[in-house]
Amino acid sequence: MKRILLLFLSIFFIGINLVYANDTVNFSKCIDGDTLKVKKSKEEITVRMLAIDTPELDKNGNKGEYYANEASEFTCNKIKNAKKIELEYDINSDRTDKYDRVLAWVFVDGELLQDDLVKNGYAKVAYLYADYKYTSVLKESQELASAKEMGIWDSDAKKRYDLDSGEVTLDEASNGLVVIVGVIILVIVFICDKIFNRKK
Repeated sequence: MKRILLLFLSIFFIGINLVYANDTVNFSKCIDGDTLKVKKSKEEITVRMLAIDTPELDKNGNKGEYYANEASEFTCNKIKNAKKIELEYDINSDRTDKYDRVLAWVFVDGELLQDDLVKNGYAKVAYLYADYKYTSVLKESQELASAKEMGIWDSDAKKRYDLDSGEVTLDEASNGLVVIVGVIILVIVFICDKIFNRKK
């Protein structure tokens, strides 16, 4: 009976390790805040971090989205200076996305990089297509970062950035439209008033 129990426990723990398999990889290239290239054995693979999204860098040399450069630099510094980079694959996620990028949790020197990005306001929790292993951890970190208005959650800084970029937000466009309509109404009232007074 003891042998059967030991055999069952061994199979169970081996199964868990296979399900949440880890790969130790080496740094190859920085891409952006949520994507990197690593070397696994001699093969270079592109890794898309699971369950987060960072602001997009502009590919045409223009300014990217607010906080894109900061997020990219944060990730790049972390992975460039890492002594150990590990990928953990989630049982509830596909192994790759439609662009053939590997989807994984990325650990840098034992710390979850996705959580570092979210808790410091460089990324938001996104692309949740299933109940992933560390989702609850990320959501807690996002609540804290949002409450402190860190990084991407700093709405005043984002507005200043959009103005510097020459981008007009929907709110600003709406405010401009309200002013224009107001002026038109005043002009119409003024003209009607003049016409009405002449008839008298």
